[in-house]
Amino acid sequence: MTSTAVTGPNSNPHTNAKKRSARPSAFKLLARNQLALMGAVILALVVLIVIITPILPLPDPDATDPAQRLLRPLADGHFLGTDHLGRDLLSRLIWGTRVSLAVGISASLVAALFGSAIGIVSGYFGGRTDNIMMRGIDMLMAFPYILLALAIVAALGPGLMNALYAIAVVNIPFFARNIRGVTVGIAHREFVDAAKLSGKGHVRIILTEILPNVMPVIVITISTTVGWMILETAGLSFLGLGAQPPQADLGSMLGEGRKLITTAMHLSAIPGAMIFVLVMSINLLGDGIRDVLDPRLKSGALARPAPLTRIDRTDEGAGTTYPNDTVLAVDELRTEFVLGDDSYKAVGGVSFHVGKNECVGLVGESGSGKSVTALSLLGLVASPPGTIVGGRVMFDGKDVYGMSEDDVRDIRGGKAAYVFQDPLSTLHPLFSIGDQLVEAIRAHNAVSYKDAWAKAVELLGMVRIPNPQSRADNYPHQLSGGMRQRVGIAMALANEPRLIIADEPTTALDVTVQAQILKLMNNLRNDHGTSVLFITHDFGVVSEICDRVAVMYAGRIVEMGTTEQVLNYPAHPYTKRLIDCVPRLGEPDRRTSAIPGLPPAVNNLPAGCAFADRCDRAEDACRVGSIAFDDLGEGHGVRCIKPMEGADV
Repeated sequence: MTSTAVTGPNSNPHTNAKKRSARPSAFKLLARNQLALMGAVILALVVLIVIITPILPLPDPDATDPAQRLLRPLADGHFLGTDHLGRDLLSRLIWGTRVSLAVGISASLVAALFGSAIGIVSGYFGGRTDNIMMRGIDMLMAFPYILLALAIVAALGPGLMNALYAIAVVNIPFFARNIRGVTVGIAHREFVDAAKLSGKGHVRIILTEILPNVMPVIVITISTTVGWMILETAGLSFLGLGAQPPQADLGSMLGEGRKLITTAMHLSAIPGAMIFVLVMSINLLGDGIRDVLDPRLKSGALARPAPLTRIDRTDEGAGTTYPNDTVLAVDELRTEFVLGDDSYKAVGGVSFHVGKNECVGLVGESGSGKSVTALSLLGLVASPPGTIVGGRVMFDGKDVYGMSEDDVRDIRGGKAAYVFQDPLSTLHPLFSIGDQLVEAIRAHNAVSYKDAWAKAVELLGMVRIPNPQSRADNYPHQLSGGMRQRVGIAMALANEPRLIIADEPTTALDVTVQAQILKLMNNLRNDHGTSVLFITHDFGVVSEICDRVAVMYAGRIVEMGTTEQVLNYPAHPYTKRLIDCVPRLGEPDRRTSAIPGLPPAVNNLPAGCAFADRCDRAEDACRVGSIAFDDLGEGHGVRCIKPMEGADV
């Protein structure tokens, strides 16, 4: 067997310079949101100006000159003109912006401090503490916030500091409610329970476990409310309850200009425009900060995921011929994720097929590309950042990637169904399992709700859920893990699909339930003639259910054959090492050993065989060129230049 040597900068991974982190920086993520970037630039310019205001050659903002009153903008010596007392508008605008910005930020920080503290304590302790605190917050929220602010200022007296206190107080409930809701969802998580078991006190748990998890929400809330607080402060000053003469802020300037709006419109237009620019820039930046801090949006480049995976194929596969009874044919499928400046080749040219009433196992370590392959089949990989860059998927002889969105939606859940690994996270928590089955049935069939419900109960009985009539009214959290997985299988069978894609459906189950699920899937396959693509990392499961096996490593299939061929006569060293990791009952002297090292990063795959650095049979030729997939005969193939001799393991 020969291979063409390919040399270049990546031919020896050990000489490569250390790659920089592929995760884009916060600034790069923010820069991709053009509106947020524009808001950041404008706000930065305003902040810079107000910071250097004391050293700018500006006239005294409070100095009056009646002889120069009501000058228009661009007047000699007064760029923005003067007000009714002859004071320079540019100077008052800059100093007033400085005051308004300081008050808005200060009020936000005060509200965030007290509101977040109330929300965290209330959500963490719950019970009576939660009731007392939240009822007090409810009392504050019962009053219209502007009337409450006016009442506070009226009680304390007009003044900028009193306006700050009033605005901060009326916004405390907003922070408290938001943070309390987040804290309630965290307070009973496993890592908090572990901290309690380790002996940590309540204060330490709040500071080290709860606060770091709610801090992004606090920052987001602050960034999106600063602008609103500037508006509220300006409103109080506009009414004469905030900044007092001769001190200027944007609200008081707007209030003074209102009286002369018909004769000198610029007196109100200029501070009004500054309020608009300042608040809009803060709001745009706040939206950008929210997106940057949200880990669910980071990988998606702050864009809305498309209903179908983006397809940008440079090739459509080699046009391989498969048997006539083939339900699913995958030909040179390649899927990549673009994060920052790096491209992750999660699936690097995968080819296989699934025949009618056949179960094909897709096996490999975590991160080998199994789930991404499965999601790519029906265009379920999130875009951005995922893109299908090559190959094709034929379902019933039709190219899925050439179909319209409606045609693909018709296949999803209808002709092809998906069983996810964690049914608790994929089943809707607010709908009963019966209603969710009804929805799946009616999405592809024009039947009444009553008939769909009857079929849903029948499906629950089919997957061996006891007392299906009453169980149909249960919610996902009321079922055990095994029962939820059976519901997932029932949902997959709702429309009698030709193909079921099962993504590690037994990984989180105990051995007894796992055996029941495997037996159930085998029976359903035999009874309904359904084809199955079964994704797993457990060769013990493969031996129970699969007819053929494809072994994946670093995004490529390294070996394929019948279950007997792969299990008894593995040809690739990686397959042999995976099998050796599986303990066997009745063989106490048989030693299991872990595979040394770690899989390579798919954004920096080495040349040649990706398994070479972990393989005890590797030689120099394994680290150059492109390793071809060779046919060993009788449907058994391997991607290796030194395949192992056939031997019963």
